[in-house]
Amino acid sequence: MGTYHPELTKAWLYPPSLGLPRTLPFFRAMEALQRRFISPKARKVSVSETADVYFVGPPSGRTPAPALLWMHGGGLVIGTAVSEFSFTLERYSPHMDVAMAFVEYRLAPEHPFPAALDDCAAALEWLAAQPDVDSSRIAIGGVSAGGGLAAGLALRARDEMDVQPVFQLLIYPMIDDRTAHRTDLDDMPAKLWNQTCNRFGWSSYLAGATGDDVHSHAAPSRAEDLSGLPPAWIGVGTLDLFHDENVEYARRLQEAGVPCELKVVEGGYHGFDLGRAPVVQDFHRSQIDALGAAFDPDPAG
Repeated sequence: MGTYHPELTKAWLYPPSLGLPRTLPFFRAMEALQRRFISPKARKVSVSETADVYFVGPPSGRTPAPALLWMHGGGLVIGTAVSEFSFTLERYSPHMDVAMAFVEYRLAPEHPFPAALDDCAAALEWLAAQPDVDSSRIAIGGVSAGGGLAAGLALRARDEMDVQPVFQLLIYPMIDDRTAHRTDLDDMPAKLWNQTCNRFGWSSYLAGATGDDVHSHAAPSRAEDLSGLPPAWIGVGTLDLFHDENVEYARRLQEAGVPCELKVVEGGYHGFDLGRAPVVQDFHRSQIDALGAAFDPDPAG
């Protein structure tokens, strides 16, 4: 399977899995506590009967500004917008004058597909309608399940919505339910997210749907037509459970005529980018450069 990147020396600190579904009640309790500690920088807005957004304007205050709509990770069954608020803001805000909106979407198994995607779509429509946001320069992105929701939202926007994102930032996205059926990955020494977690996440989100019954907006890798989607950046490590599906999705986007930059980190595991090693900083810089180019494709002009 390969070895961890030499700069990721603390890989042993990361658990092999989250122990789902057994640990689900624990994570839900912790998330309830997290919501009490949201940064005062964030303005909480209800964008629908079921979805909230935490909004932060551009650092300079200049408007209308480009915006990044962020979907949190957690395998579609755990996680909260608050849990990724601070480090995501710190990752991008110092490098670009952009507004950011973090979606608090409904989780499975209580709320299977399309609940989470409905909430993300409502957030996108709300964000595009804000007078201090440039609706022609909205990027969508997220990590893991959040990246999968961003990819699904890009498909939904193309197929059904008036708002068209300018870019999709997909950080080791969870996009193919068929990976959960691969027995050859059962013994993979995956960090944070293994096959047990993956099967629970997908079965919870799809609520029993299999094969042709799985909607492509739920599992974007199942989409037969990827043309007309916004340009994308996809990043993943070689020791990530989602490596193969991410590389294949990038290839298919490129074949469909969609500009897609693929960043593969040798020896990177799921969640490796939470540290500050040089390889992690390079991973972040690639994202920042891609976002900057999407928001301002011709800075000299």
